[in-house]
Amino acid sequence: MGPVLAGVLQMVALIAALALAYRPLGDYMAKVYSSDKHLRVEKWIYKGIGANPNTEMRWPAYMRSVLAFSLVGVLFLYLLQRVQGILPGSLGFSSIDPDQAFNTAASFVSNTNWQSYYGEQAMGHVLQTGGLAVQNFVSAAVGIAVAVALVRGFARSRTGELGNFWADMVRGVIRILLPIAVIAAIVLVACGAIQNFSGIHAVGQFMGGSQQWNGGAVASQEAIKELGTNGGGYFNANSAHPFENPSPFSNLFEIFLLLLIPFALTRTFGRMVGSLRQGYAILATMVTIWIGFTALMFWTEFAHHAPAFQVAGGALEGKETRFGVGGSSIFAVATTLTSTGAVNSFHSSFTGLGGGITMLGMQLGEIAPGGTGSGLYGMLIMAIIAVFIAGLMVGRTPEYLGKKIGTREIKLAACYILITPALVLVFAAVAMALPTPANSMLNSGAHGFSEILYAYTSAANNNGSAFAGLSADTQWFNTTLGLAMLLGRFLPMVFVLALAGSLAEQKPVPATAGTLRTEKPLFTGLLVGAILIITGLTYFPALALGPLAEGLAS
Repeated sequence: MGPVLAGVLQMVALIAALALAYRPLGDYMAKVYSSDKHLRVEKWIYKGIGANPNTEMRWPAYMRSVLAFSLVGVLFLYLLQRVQGILPGSLGFSSIDPDQAFNTAASFVSNTNWQSYYGEQAMGHVLQTGGLAVQNFVSAAVGIAVAVALVRGFARSRTGELGNFWADMVRGVIRILLPIAVIAAIVLVACGAIQNFSGIHAVGQFMGGSQQWNGGAVASQEAIKELGTNGGGYFNANSAHPFENPSPFSNLFEIFLLLLIPFALTRTFGRMVGSLRQGYAILATMVTIWIGFTALMFWTEFAHHAPAFQVAGGALEGKETRFGVGGSSIFAVATTLTSTGAVNSFHSSFTGLGGGITMLGMQLGEIAPGGTGSGLYGMLIMAIIAVFIAGLMVGRTPEYLGKKIGTREIKLAACYILITPALVLVFAAVAMALPTPANSMLNSGAHGFSEILYAYTSAANNNGSAFAGLSADTQWFNTTLGLAMLLGRFLPMVFVLALAGSLAEQKPVPATAGTLRTEKPLFTGLLVGAILIITGLTYFPALALGPLAEGLAS
C-alpha cells in the first residue's frame, strides 16, 4: 500500500468514526445544557463554591463570572508553579521562574497550552495533574459555556438572560468532558500510553551517559488534552513521544478526540435553535474547509519532485516514521484548524507551503471546526458577517435565525474578527523591529520570520502549537506571548457575550420571501468564501513575507 493511499484511508476511517458519534453526542450535549435538573455531585460543587445554579444571568453577569473564574485560575496555577520546589511529588524539580510561570498560567487557563519549557524536565506530578490537567478540563468547559450562551441568544427572545455560567461550566466538566476522557484514557493505556506516578529512572547507556525518563499520569492527561482541544504535552516531544502516542491507531484516535466535540456542537446548536438544518449548514462549512486544507497538505507534502522526497515517499523530514507523511499531515491540519496545538511532527520541517497551511489554519480563527466551544461561536460570528455581506448585496436588513443584524450586532461581530489579527500582527511587527527578540530565531530570512509570525498566531488564536526553531523561553516572549494568549482568549469572549445578550433581547422576525435561507448550500458557499477572503485580506502581506516566499522559492 502506497503512503498516499494509506493517508486517504485514514481520512475515510476518521470521517466514518466522526459521523457515527455526531448525532448521539450532539443530541446529548443539547440535553445537558437544556436540562433544569442537577446531579448530586453537581449540587455539592455549587454548595462548595457558593453558586446558585438556578439563577439566570444577563450577559454582563455571565461575562464577570467567566473573567473572575479565569483570573482565579491564572493566580492559582501561577502560585502552584512558584512553590513547586516545596511540593510533594515534585521529582526534585525547582520552582518555575516568574516569567515562565506567568506564561504557563496564561497558556493553560486560556486553553492555549503553549509550552516554552521541557515538561519532563521542569514539572512534577502535582503540578502536571493538579495544575495543568485541571485547567485542561475547566478551560475547555468555559469555551463550551460561552458557545452555549451565544446559542441561547439566538434561541431566546425578549429576554437578556443567557443561562448560568456556573451551571454550564460544571455540567461541561462532569457530564461531558470527564466521562469521555476516562474512556479515552483507558483506550490510550491499551494502546501503550503510560499511566503511573513513578519517579525519574535511567533507561540505558548512550554515548557514555545515561538516558533518563520520568513517568506520569500521561494517558489521562493526553485524553483531555485532545478532547478539550488543549494541546499541552506531558513531554516536550508532545504527541510525537511514544509514551503519549504509541502507534498509528492511537494517532488516529487522538485526531478523532480533538475533532469530536467541535464537530458535534454543530448538532447541539441546531437542536437548541430548533432547526437541525442550520446546524448542518455550519457543519458543512467546517467540513469543507477541513477536507480542503487536508487535501492541500497532502499535495504539498507528497507531490514534491526532489529526489530525496521521492525516495522517502514524501517530505518525511521532521515526521515520525510510526505515522508517516499521511498521519502527520492529517494531525497537523486538525490540530491547527482546532485550538488544540498538539503536534506529532515538526511543523518547521514541513515544506514551505505546508508550514503556511498550518499557519493559515490558525489565522482563519480556528473555526473549522475550531476549539471546544470557541470553534462554534467563532463560526457563528462569521455567519453573521456573511449574512451582513449578503444583505448589502440585495439592499435589505440582514437577518440570521430570525434575529435582525443591526448596527450594534455588526459592530460587536467586527470587533471580534479584528482583535485577534491586531494582536498577531502588532506583536509580530514589534518583535521583528526590536533587536533582542530576533536573536531567538534559529533561521534567518523568510523561514525565520515564519517562526515569529507562527508564534504570535498560535498564541493569539489560543492554539499553542510551535513552529519550532524559535527559542521562546525568554522574558520577552514569555511575557508578550502570555499577554497575547489572555487578550486573544477573553476579549473575543466579551464581544460574543455582549452579542448574545443583544440577540436574546430581540423579538423574532418572521421569515419572508426575501429572507436569506441560511440552511441552504448557497449560504454555505457564501460563508466559506467570506472566511477565506477576510482572512486572506488580513494576513496575505504577512504570509507573503514568510511561508509563501519560502514555498515559492523552493
